[in-house]
Amino acid sequence: MKKHGKKMIAPVIVTLVILAYFAGIIAAFTLIPGIPAAVKALMILVPLSLAGTMIGVFISRMKEIRSGEEDDLSKY
Repeated sequence: MKKHGKKMIAPVIVTLVILAYFAGIIAAFTLIPGIPAAVKALMILVPLSLAGTMIGVFISRMKEIRSGEEDDLSKY
């Protein structure tokens, strides 16, 4: 693997698991009948926004690993 390849495996796996979890929540609330539209929209928008945040954090972490800043705690 490349220089930082092994360090990227854990963030990729964690991101995929969390995104699958959010997709499951979205699928569950879209398939349940009888829920008011406002509640259904809220229960879809919240996981979507959290998934977007998770992707942003993932991208940030990949940049940190590639630049050699694996240990953020060493700054403090």
